[in-house]
Amino acid sequence: MSTPIVSISSIPKRVRHLSEHGAGGVFCIGLAIQDTLLSVAEIPRQPVKLYAKARQEIGGGPAATASVAISRLGGRAAFAGRLGDDAIGTALRAELAAEGVDTQWLRQFAGHKSPGSVILVDEAGERLIVAYADPDLPSDAGWLDPERLGDGVLCDLSWPQGALKVLGAARKRKIPSVLDADISRHGHEHAAALVEAADHVVFSRPGLAQFAGTDDIAAGLRSAARPSHKLIGVTDGAAGLYWLSDGELVNARPPSVTVVDTVGAGDAFHGALAVALARRWPLERAIAFSNAVAALKCTKPGGRAGLPNAEELARFDPAFALS
Repeated sequence: MSTPIVSISSIPKRVRHLSEHGAGGVFCIGLAIQDTLLSVAEIPRQPVKLYAKARQEIGGGPAATASVAISRLGGRAAFAGRLGDDAIGTALRAELAAEGVDTQWLRQFAGHKSPGSVILVDEAGERLIVAYADPDLPSDAGWLDPERLGDGVLCDLSWPQGALKVLGAARKRKIPSVLDADISRHGHEHAAALVEAADHVVFSRPGLAQFAGTDDIAAGLRSAARPSHKLIGVTDGAAGLYWLSDGELVNARPPSVTVVDTVGAGDAFHGALAVALARRWPLERAIAFSNAVAALKCTKPGGRAGLPNAEELARFDPAFALS
């Protein structure tokens, strides 16, 4: 018997430092990576030589891209993470700073390489990602000790030690936390600890399957749910967000758009959710806002390059015009 689903209708600014009590300040921690985007007619299903129609290099990474989304949407963002002491790391730091993201907790380590990826994007906007992260980047988070976290935090799974420290601090300060639970290269126990520590957990569909060992959304979410969760859900492309409400599976679909490029849509969703929760919006409004931001991102090419700003979102959906 299939699980019944309740459907709910969807309804650049420079930043210096986070304020402890201002509305919409989010401390983000996780992966910053250099993405090389190659536009192709279709993604191959077997080994073959391809010629790309276009090439673009831009910063990526779930938490780093979410921090840019937050800044563009009128929030205040800080980003903490680990990079190599190389040209890519310096460029990634400069790009985030230019977007108004506070980078004082972004550390570059001598003798190490910064993360990088190659992303194939086909004519339907779907993508294939091959990513590299230096396995020897120091994982100790002893140096990470921000005095202020703002009004909320956002983490991905790339640096469990740092994320756990920030999530623990968020819980002590009683500010909302968002975990972007995509596919992880770390063991299940690391992901499980982060899922336990966050109060709003949103998986990607592949991330949920990896974590729960099942492709069934309802069963996967129920196995991942913890009593402390205020939201346990999964994004599923054009289907939007599925989440559990009193144990029942609920769905909110995003606005219908012409998809150009889905790269960065999940990061846009998580960033929008974090800034909405930091503003203390009700959960369903925060979800609708996040769906709208992710959908609008899909109408533009490029991952981070396609993230909308507050003015673009207001034109797209006047319900989210900021006063």
